[in-house]
Amino acid sequence: MAQLIVRNIEDALVATLKKEAARHGRSAEAEHREILRKALREGPRRSLKQHLQQMPNVVDDADLEIPRKRSRPVKL
Repeated sequence: MAQLIVRNIEDALVATLKKEAARHGRSAEAEHREILRKALREGPRRSLKQHLQQMPNVVDDADLEIPRKRSRPVKL
């Protein structure tokens, strides 16, 4: 099996990884492997379009309209 070395990780992130590992009863290295496995192998990847379609509609479209000045009449 290959090895992966990740450098320059923030201390807070490492602490969170260790807490999650302890919560799951495994080493930080095993937790890291599981996070990578879930992120890269599980389930089909969704497109941006699919993510946007699943977002709840919380804004009225009228709130997003840009007010425009009325055009002046054209003399022919």
